[in-house]
Amino acid sequence: MVPKKRIGEIDFLRGIAIILMITFHLLYDLKEFCGWEFINYKKGPVFFIGKTSALMFITITAISCSLSRNNIKRGLKILFFALIITVVTYFYDPKNYINFGILHFLGISVLLFPFFNRFPSYLLAFLAILSIILGNLFADLNLSHNYLLAFRLTSSTYQSLDYYPLFPYLGAFLGGMILKRIFYPKNKSLVKINLENNFISFLGRHSLVIYLIHQPIFLLIIEILT
Repeated sequence: MVPKKRIGEIDFLRGIAIILMITFHLLYDLKEFCGWEFINYKKGPVFFIGKTSALMFITITAISCSLSRNNIKRGLKILFFALIITVVTYFYDPKNYINFGILHFLGISVLLFPFFNRFPSYLLAFLAILSIILGNLFADLNLSHNYLLAFRLTSSTYQSLDYYPLFPYLGAFLGGMILKRIFYPKNKSLVKINLENNFISFLGRHSLVIYLIHQPIFLLIIEILT
């Protein structure tokens, strides 16, 4: 989907997010497939890199929704690729596949954007805070099934390679919508310098493709070298 107008710093920040994501996944692969046991991606700096990348993607996606001509088509496209990831990871590991990862979350959030965009900012702020609270509350609950995993309601045995439920992460998406209204009410860049023609912004403009191909490339290289 071609946006109505590109804002240079948005692509640049998305490019930074993709670099952080690639870094996190590389460290994850080195830990899991190369035996680099000193890497800890569940806490500390590596965990911070991964979460920062995800939160940046979520926030920037919300901002970009206001610049898109067709968020329904955009959301369905993201969900299509999310489904492919689900199928591929299921065949890789049926007990630990990705069934509600970052792309699943982003696809649904983009589809919900037209609904939330009708709300005033104070209501979006309330819903964002509520989402975060519910996410933390639901994390302590254990169900007998995983049918409500999209809302962070799962059984104690649930596991996934990548998990971004609507609660609490919808809070970041709604927060991004508020930031768009505050800083980009006229869809104009806030910076004077040209951030469009550089490598980082290039990565940002092609973030979905990079997201889809970088892990297979990493795993192929690891397989060849090991």
